[in-house]
Amino acid sequence: MPTSDPTAWPTGVPPAEAFRGEDARLTVLEAHGARTLGAAGDPELSEIAQFAARLCDAPIGLVSLVMAETQQFAGRSGIDVRETSRSESFCAHAMMGAEPMQVADAAADPRFADNPLVIGDPHIRFYAGAPLISREGAPLGALCVIDTVPRPAGLTPLQRDGLQLLARAAMRRLHAIRQQRAALSQANSSARAMREVADMLPAIIWTADAEGHFDYFNRRWSEVTGVAGPRTAEEWRPLIHPDDAEATFAAWCASFGEGRRFESSYRLRHADGTWRWTLARGIPQRDVMKNLTRWYGTLTDIDDGQRLSESRDLLARELSHRIKNIFAVIASLISLRARQRPELATFADELNSTIRALGRAHDFVRPVEGVKGDSLIGLLHELMAPYATDADRIRISGEDCQIGPRAATPLALVFHELATNAAKYGALSVEHGKVAIACETVGDTVRICWLEQGASVGMTPGAEGFGSRLVKSAIEGQLGGQMDRRFEQGGLAVDVEVPQSSIRS
Repeated sequence: MPTSDPTAWPTGVPPAEAFRGEDARLTVLEAHGARTLGAAGDPELSEIAQFAARLCDAPIGLVSLVMAETQQFAGRSGIDVRETSRSESFCAHAMMGAEPMQVADAAADPRFADNPLVIGDPHIRFYAGAPLISREGAPLGALCVIDTVPRPAGLTPLQRDGLQLLARAAMRRLHAIRQQRAALSQANSSARAMREVADMLPAIIWTADAEGHFDYFNRRWSEVTGVAGPRTAEEWRPLIHPDDAEATFAAWCASFGEGRRFESSYRLRHADGTWRWTLARGIPQRDVMKNLTRWYGTLTDIDDGQRLSESRDLLARELSHRIKNIFAVIASLISLRARQRPELATFADELNSTIRALGRAHDFVRPVEGVKGDSLIGLLHELMAPYATDADRIRISGEDCQIGPRAATPLALVFHELATNAAKYGALSVEHGKVAIACETVGDTVRICWLEQGASVGMTPGAEGFGSRLVKSAIEGQLGGQMDRRFEQGGLAVDVEVPQSSIRS
């Protein structure tokens, strides 16, 4: 009866004509792992052979694969030998048929009467074998049962149907083995291709097991370092610059212990004895149960970029130092000229005060030495420091954001002008006056609110002098923002809105 399995050759149909030749047949047979199965056997096929023997009340059951010179037993029951000569094989005949082949009395059958397996061990008298045919129609062998006494009546209908059913089960197992071998071959082929690709990459590629033992380095490793890949992290240590080793290993241990991504920069010793900056990265791989199974990583040479960055930093520090000197020279020139023109002393003091504010803003984002700042609230604290005579005099609060070098100068001009005016005319000119500065981010806009409290307003609302025009120009012209300036009962109130992109530039 035909089978509904689309991967199986239909029952009751002889092998395909294209596979009756040995070359094509043996190629398909090898795809099923015949040599390996013949040498080691398969437990599942042996269970099928054993059940076939019990079903047919026979002492021997075999799953036979017919090779070029031998027949090998991938599953066996009731016999110790693993193979016999193909010239003695009953299964070589059975596999070419459409239906199970039965030999009632081998001693009386001209085809087998003088067969060594009939004359000698195991003294075959009765044989029944169902053909094993691959999905494309190649005859592979047979599932057979053997008895040492003749059976003139052969198998019962139930036994015959059962033998065919078990033959299909054997073919499903052989097909599964074939698929496993194909998948493994494809995986090995893909792995080889990936390794070939990895060997062509300029970066070093490595892998490690779940315990952190390195088990693969691409060819680039030996080209760069001149040594074999290390097995453990400690074997890696001699290749890391002594000044970088502790920090690098601390980062690796922390990442490995927590099973999270690893990244560290250090100097790697090259084969010529030089040290070059390298960026090391590693990512953990987990299974479906979230258990860590492997690590994959890269080592990328960043020495040229690192040295360029260091060169740029050196240049930036030199430029910053010169700019700071320029501020000092300008202030000195203004003071010198003011001493010759006493009537300009007040103007000179105001101008020098503004220059000092610009200098503080410059030092905040481009320091010659010390810690660089990039915080809006930090800059405001820096600018307001000269006016904060006590802790409550000036309160700066709210949501902080990053500030860039280009925004520092206009912000310094704005808040220096507001603070100067407050000290002259507003809240900071009276004993109990205070200034509150609040920052918040609304969407893509940074809002800074200046509010004076306790001032005795001495300016006419709406009046606008040079300082006010300067503030407006800095906000609108340089930062692309807007400003709302008004006088309230407690003093001046200013709302400044600037795009985040301008603040961070």
